[in-house]
Amino acid sequence: MINLSPPRFFQRFFRNVIWNFPSEKEGVFLTFDDGPTPGVTPWVLEQLRKYNAKATFFCLAKNIEMHPEIFEMIVADRHAVGNHSYSHIKGWGTDTTQYVQDIIYANSFVNSNLYRPPYGRITPKQFKLLKSQYKIILWDVLSMDYSRRVSPKRVYQYVVRNAKPGSIIVFHDSLKAERNLRYALPRVLDNLSSKGLTFKSIIIP
Repeated sequence: MINLSPPRFFQRFFRNVIWNFPSEKEGVFLTFDDGPTPGVTPWVLEQLRKYNAKATFFCLAKNIEMHPEIFEMIVADRHAVGNHSYSHIKGWGTDTTQYVQDIIYANSFVNSNLYRPPYGRITPKQFKLLKSQYKIILWDVLSMDYSRRVSPKRVYQYVVRNAKPGSIIVFHDSLKAERNLRYALPRVLDNLSSKGLTFKSIIIP
């Protein structure tokens, strides 16, 4: 399978972005983007409970606005939440003022110091304006669960082959990813827990 880890030169360019937690010895960090989504996010929460797993949900504020009861389920299960913008706006090609305002508005729903740029796309100028208020969280293992060209089995295999202590793993609690997610997530939880790894939320003071 294609290596979907971020290129080293890109990681060097954004030195203050968090790609993983290299000092972590026993845990991995499951993250879920784009929810909350009816039928999908509650199912994810159910799977996590089976393994006493904690995760971080990078929520779209427009989805929180539509489904506040599901967002409250995430919080009630004591998972971490992060800002993923209000409208899934792309950093590249978007006016910086508009981009930042979208994120600020989103935080009135999410109330988090964690931010994940949609598509992982953010310009240096946008980053500079946001870094004092937010910890910018990217990843080192992208599951590709949202791609219709990637089979559920390949999603699972890629994650378990590349995850290691400290990894930040991206899944999506969205309708687009549901087919792959329902196959891969329970198997990832089972495989990594059998290796002695725990599942932790991202919490940064």
